[in-house]
Amino acid sequence: MSRPLSARSIIASTLLGTLPPMLPSRLLVAFTAQFGVSEGATRVALSRMIERGELTKRDGSYALTGPLLDRQQRQEAGLTPAMRPWDGRWELYVLRPGGRRGRDRAALRQAFAHLGLGERREGTWLRPDNLDPRRLPPDREVVHAQADRFVAAADADAQELVGAVFDLEGWSSRTHVLRRHMTDLLDQLDRGDQAALAPGFTVAAAVLRHLVSDPLLPEEIAPTGWPASELRADYAVYDRSYRAVLAGFFADQRRS
Repeated sequence: MSRPLSARSIIASTLLGTLPPMLPSRLLVAFTAQFGVSEGATRVALSRMIERGELTKRDGSYALTGPLLDRQQRQEAGLTPAMRPWDGRWELYVLRPGGRRGRDRAALRQAFAHLGLGERREGTWLRPDNLDPRRLPPDREVVHAQADRFVAAADADAQELVGAVFDLEGWSSRTHVLRRHMTDLLDQLDRGDQAALAPGFTVAAAVLRHLVSDPLLPEEIAPTGWPASELRADYAVYDRSYRAVLAGFFADQRRS
């Protein structure tokens, strides 16, 4: 959890957790300073993010735009997933024939991952058909340009099949680690200790990344003791405490 964060990562994650996703530059500068990032480095990062189409500037404030807004949509989907009742069928994508550049292959794999599909074999991706097929339009556009979608039944054991395409043990183990990290910081946050902002931010960002990778399995075929709902419940408590401390920090900065 101690990997250093870049100014861009701090800015992006701070705005991703802000509704609406916009903050004055002075607050962003003050917050990145909690991580040892200089004002100059922060302002350089802000300028570069504008050049890349990740931010827009409005009256001295910076707002998310472009791909970072798409990321916020994925993040919200990870926090409050919309799962449909599962009828036993599977969502299946088969790549169309043809060569692809390395960059296009990487974008395609990322889009499949964002949509919650796992690779059964090269060129074949699937998951239980319990999510909205219209979800995450930018990622669907990438996938539909290169693959055909089917909804089909499977003769294979469903639990064995999800175990073959998703790293369920690894996801569960990481969940337990993240829950411990939140527990370790919660008392400090509940006391309003602003010294917890930087480590607490790192933990929150890690939890959100992890939730985005949740395979969102139907209850019928999820492993026994699957910890996804517990992680979301823990994070809801943690996030309330963290936001209260962050609001106090921003209020102090506005008064200074």
